Amino acid sequence: MDIVWSNFFIQLVAFLILYWLLSRYAFGPLLSIMEQRKQLVKDQLDGAEASRKQAEQHYEEQKQALQQARKDAYDIIEQAKSTSSKQAEEIVHAAKSEAGRLKDDAVKDIESEKNKAIAALRSQVSGMSVMIASKIIEKQIDDKSQEQLVDQYLKEVGSK
Repeated sequence: MDIVWSNFFIQLVAFLILYWLLSRYAFGPLLSIMEQRKQLVKDQLDGAEASRKQAEQHYEEQKQALQQARKDAYDIIEQAKSTSSKQAEEIVHAAKSEAGRLKDDAVKDIESEKNKAIAALRSQVSGMSVMIASKIIEKQIDDKSQEQLVDQYLKEVGSK
C-alpha cells in the first residue's frame, strides 16, 4: 500500500479548512449554546437546592408550630380540668351549706310549731281543769258521775 502524497496533502488542507470553518462558524456558537445550557442547568440545580432548603426550613417551622399547638392544647385541657374540679368543689360546698341552712330552718320551724302546740295544749288543759274543777265544785258527784264527766269533756276537747 502506497501512500499518495498529493491526496494526503489535499485531504489535510481540506481538513484544516473544514476545521477552521467549523471553529469559526460552528464551534463558537455551539460551545456558547453548551455553556449557556450548562449555566441554565447549574442555575436550576442551585434553585432546586435553595427550594429544598427553604422547604426543610418551612417543615421545621411547621413541626415546631404543631408541637407548640399540641402543648397549648394540652395546657388548655389541663386548665379546663382544674377549673371544672374547682367549680365542682364549689358547687358541692354550696349545696352542703344550703342543705345545712334548710335543715336548721326546718328544725327551727318544727321547734316553733312544737312550742305553739304545747302552749295551745296547756291553754286547753288549764281551761279544762278549771271547767272540771268548777263542775266538781258545783255538784258533788260520785266516782261514776265523775268518770262520765271526764269522758264527756275529753270528747269535747277531741272534737275541737
